[in-house]
Amino acid sequence: MKTFKKGGVHPPEKKTTNNCPVVEMPVPDELRIMLSQCIGVPAKPIVKPGDSVACGQMIAEAGGFVSAPVHSPVNGTVKKIEPTRTPQGIWQDSIVIETDKENPVSFPTPRSDGEVNDLSPDDIISIVGDCGIVGLGGATFPTRVKLSVPKGKTAEFVLINGAECEPCLTCDDALMRRDADKIVKGTLLIMKATGAKAGMIGIEENKPEAIKSMSDAAGKYSNLDVVTLKKKYPQGGEKQLIYAITGRTVPAGSLPIETGCIVDNVATAYAVYDAVYNRRPLTERILTVTGPEVPNPGNFLVKNGTSLLEIMKFAGGVPEDTGKIIAGGPMMGRAVSSLESSATKGLSGLVVLPESTSLRKPEGPCIRCGRCVSVCPMGLEPYLLMLQADVKRWDDMSQSGVLNCLECGCCTYSCPANRPLLDMIKLGKQELRKIK
Repeated sequence: MKTFKKGGVHPPEKKTTNNCPVVEMPVPDELRIMLSQCIGVPAKPIVKPGDSVACGQMIAEAGGFVSAPVHSPVNGTVKKIEPTRTPQGIWQDSIVIETDKENPVSFPTPRSDGEVNDLSPDDIISIVGDCGIVGLGGATFPTRVKLSVPKGKTAEFVLINGAECEPCLTCDDALMRRDADKIVKGTLLIMKATGAKAGMIGIEENKPEAIKSMSDAAGKYSNLDVVTLKKKYPQGGEKQLIYAITGRTVPAGSLPIETGCIVDNVATAYAVYDAVYNRRPLTERILTVTGPEVPNPGNFLVKNGTSLLEIMKFAGGVPEDTGKIIAGGPMMGRAVSSLESSATKGLSGLVVLPESTSLRKPEGPCIRCGRCVSVCPMGLEPYLLMLQADVKRWDDMSQSGVLNCLECGCCTYSCPANRPLLDMIKLGKQELRKIK
């Protein structure tokens, strides 16, 4: 069974919501929509307080080449444009929309199969850009940019990431079971846009229902294949997925296109389908809410801008013994500082931890066991990078390859001394970016 070669771990899966179907949350009375929802430049508002907006209308345009526009998920009225805290507590501008309770949502007429077939690759890329689609596997890189293959490069394969190797999260699994045909059509659109001749969908072996559903859908097309992968984290990383499926290695500091591959998440492929066939911009997504004491955990379809507190109420409320809520999965996610924040395009889940499991264990001295080195999927030396960060040797960290770090957390997870390896590595990367 295929997997990547170097490093990796397999934490307890704890996918207790893997049999939960997708449930749509009610439309909120108010939405707070962040202007920065992708890697790159924040979007620029093109509406003002008092304006009426329609469902799917662009309310903020892309602020640069690496950027993505933002759209209204509802019919309503712009109340104000003001700073709002992100889930991690950083102030960021947002557009507050009051929902039209009489007519909250409306949708355009879908394109026919004939109209879709007549679209050129450039047409597809333009639609994807105008609809604000970003990578929904966590990185939120603008999909328009990814599909624009640089001159002199060739896309041979489109790889669709259905690994969902992060513990606790099951939103991609639920989507693959529900909408396999649409994901496949989205994959074919990505292949047409990039000129790739073949597409492969990688899914880990612990999702048998998703594998069957996707295999049945992909089996109708000779240029598509579903690849079953061994359970291993972080298999969903672009470089790890490329090696697992094709055996090709992305050179350090290079992009996947150097290997002839374009990598997108299954939810991104679905969003491409929705944009091209249904003319719908990216205004909602499926996310997982889970935790050992959450009353009603599940996979919920949530409008962009929905309050995190409203999401938790829909899941039965915040348990009394909650010590921490993580936005994303437990390996790569970040602690939520305030539930007054709102859902964004990149939010894949909320993992609620009780007080007893949310506190860090006491840090001890490094015992030179080498575990952090053996599990690093990028072949780095996390113990050394932490020491360099501790004495602010930023140039040394750069020479040690810190910018190649995936921030997957395998090193911290494996350290028997409970050293905050990833925290110090992130600090070093942050300082190097400031210097550059």
